[in-house]
Amino acid sequence: MKWIMCVFLVLSLSAAAQLVAGSGRVKITPTLPMWLSGYAGREKPATEVLQDLWAKALVLEDGRKNKVVIVTTDLLGLSHEVSADVARQVDSLYGIKREQLLLNSSHTHSGPIVWPCVDIIFDFTLDEQRTVSLYSQQLTADMVKVIGMAMADRAPAQVYSGKGKAGFAINRRNKIHPDGPVDHDVPVVKVIRMGKPAVILFGYACHNTTLVENNFLINGDYAGFAQAALEEENPGSTCMFLQGCGGDQNPDPRGTVELAQSHGGELADAVDAVLRGGQMKPVRAPLRTAYTTVDLPYRSFDVAEYEREIVGDDKYLQRRARLMLSAYNRGFTPDHLVYPVQAVRFGNDLCVLALSGETVVDYSLKTKKLFAGENLVVAGYSSEVMCYIPSLRLLREGGYEPDESMIYYGFPGPFSDGVEDSVTTAIRRVMKKVGAKEETR
Repeated sequence: MKWIMCVFLVLSLSAAAQLVAGSGRVKITPTLPMWLSGYAGREKPATEVLQDLWAKALVLEDGRKNKVVIVTTDLLGLSHEVSADVARQVDSLYGIKREQLLLNSSHTHSGPIVWPCVDIIFDFTLDEQRTVSLYSQQLTADMVKVIGMAMADRAPAQVYSGKGKAGFAINRRNKIHPDGPVDHDVPVVKVIRMGKPAVILFGYACHNTTLVENNFLINGDYAGFAQAALEEENPGSTCMFLQGCGGDQNPDPRGTVELAQSHGGELADAVDAVLRGGQMKPVRAPLRTAYTTVDLPYRSFDVAEYEREIVGDDKYLQRRARLMLSAYNRGFTPDHLVYPVQAVRFGNDLCVLALSGETVVDYSLKTKKLFAGENLVVAGYSSEVMCYIPSLRLLREGGYEPDESMIYYGFPGPFSDGVEDSVTTAIRRVMKKVGAKEETR
């Protein structure tokens, strides 16, 4: 009897350790003409497509039906509306809970606006507003569709992880930090089905802005070209880009399609070196997920400041002031941002931390030190992209990321000095819940 129970236990544990995986992809290239997002200086919409844009999904599930769904999009970022609607629908359709849904955007500045993300830079006509709103609604439907495709595609799989390097990202605050902090890691996750790579998930921490505001061609910038190059090298695979904490990181040099292709090629080569290097390690069950939110307070709401801006000459300040005074006169005083943080952990083999917004590189470097014993991937631009998330260092330095960008994102002003501590508290919370071990020395 005892040996029967032992055999049953071994078989049960073996089944629980198995992973299944499924993937899907849906084209999300907008109908033209369409306004591109990311640069305030553009004065006309895009009318040509250089490269199609995609939403891609990967479902990973262990033998106990614990799962994570990772969706990547070739977009500047998702709005709260899109993120929340997708989460609600896939919960209803597939029982996928919020902590099991990881959404990430490449942050290309050569993709369509996902309204109302950075809507302050636009002043749409009635027809233009209808066009961008319909695109966001269709995007929600496409993301739900691609998740359904991945769920239907599930089959036994083997998963491996490794890490490479790419060097084209620089700290763009180089006037303050000539040798400022960077994160050149290129994490790579390979999903094998029937002996072949079915999905290649890779990341990098760098603004997806090789192409600048004089570009009016739809494309995925370096991240899009890297995915395309890897899919050409690995026929039949779905290659997905996970944007890292690149809020204060820029590609260098930048300005042309050829440079975007070159950076994409360098990143693809770094991924390819990991895939073919023979050093990738197995990623195993059990799978654990965690999701939380934390309030990030702004500095004091100053009505007098907005009253000055509403009668000023700066159209962006005036639009932001209109939002703030409209809220104030309706009895709302914006005083904090609700900020999502989530983590996914596969056994003791791999952990993915997903931070929302335009998270600066300090968070990646800090978290990798706090959890130095983990094989850790730190993503920014996840869930939704509402604004920059500065560290205390950037807040004290001032400048575009902590101060000026808040105008274009339509927020009251800079965060309070406690923002980094609040984000770190949330990071520790989700990492503890998934069983990640923090360094104590």
